[in-house]
Parts: sequence; C-alpha cells; structure tokens
Amino acid sequence: YRRLHTRESRLSEFNQTERKAMLGSYTKVLFVRDPFHRLIATFLQGMGISPSFSSFVQEVLDSGLHNSSAAWKPLVSLCRPCLIQYDYVVMFGFLRQELGHLLRRAGLPAGSLLPELTDSQVHWTYRWLSEQMFSELSAQQRKRLSHFYRWDLAAFPFSSSFLSD
Repeated sequence: YRRLHTRESRLSEFNQTERKAMLGSYTKVLFVRDPFHRLIATFLQGMGISPSFSSFVQEVLDSGLHNSSAAWKPLVSLCRPCLIQYDYVVMFGFLRQELGHLLRRAGLPAGSLLPELTDSQVHWTYRWLSEQMFSELSAQQRKRLSHFYRWDLAAFPFSSSFLSD
C-alpha cells in the first residue's frame, strides 16, 4: 500500500478509504486464546506483582477496560473483529492443524516450517491449571471476569472456558 512506509503505523491513523484499501491487500490472520488462559499465562510470567492469582485477578478487574494491559485486555477491544474482516482465526490449542492449513493456503511447505507442537498436552495442562486457578477465585470474581470478557466469549468459540459458565 502506498503509505505503508510512512511514519504512520497505527491503523487508526489512516482514513476509512485508505484503511479499506490497505486491509483488502493483506491476508488477515487473528490468533485467539481463551481469556482465562491468557490471564493464567500473564500471572505465571510474572507480569502482575500480586502474590496470588486471586489478588492478580482483582487487580485486573479493578483496572477496568480502559486502564488494562494488552496482556489481559479483551481481544475484541484489541483486534476489532467487528470492524476488520479477518481471513483466518487461529485458536490456541489447535495451532498445528490450523497453521498447517494456513501455510498450505499460502503455497508454503507446511511440514518443514512448523515447529513440533503438542496441542493435546498443552490443552490438558491448561485444563488442569485452569481448574486450580479458578478454584482460588471467589464467586464474585468469577462473575466479574465473565462480564469483563463477555464480548470475547460471545465473539469466539471458547466453549470449554471456565468463564463461559
């Protein structure tokens, strides 16, 4: 796109016509992950200063949508799936099969480019971690988290998310 190499790098800095032309010239891929799993990963990576998962979740909830970190902000507010028509949505937990399909569609040899991914082991581990972490939360925190991520839960098929209940 003609203005790609200018100083402007945020999509919001382009007008609607330019945005539409630019987005139409790209294959748009969105990688999504269960919001509860994102919280767990953020906590385990030490991005929160809280001593417990429950107090970390409370910090997230107290920060609100506008002051929250991109690490735990709802995906819908970050990637605007209602405004941008993504060509592919790749779900964490199905990376190997979905990335293989994506690479084949791009005309690339999928087998040699994909790292060894053990999706079933990752899925089982996150299921166990989710159970442990979810049990630390109060009923009020669970309810508030479900509300905080309500648009993500509505936009993407996280049917096995603890927050979907």
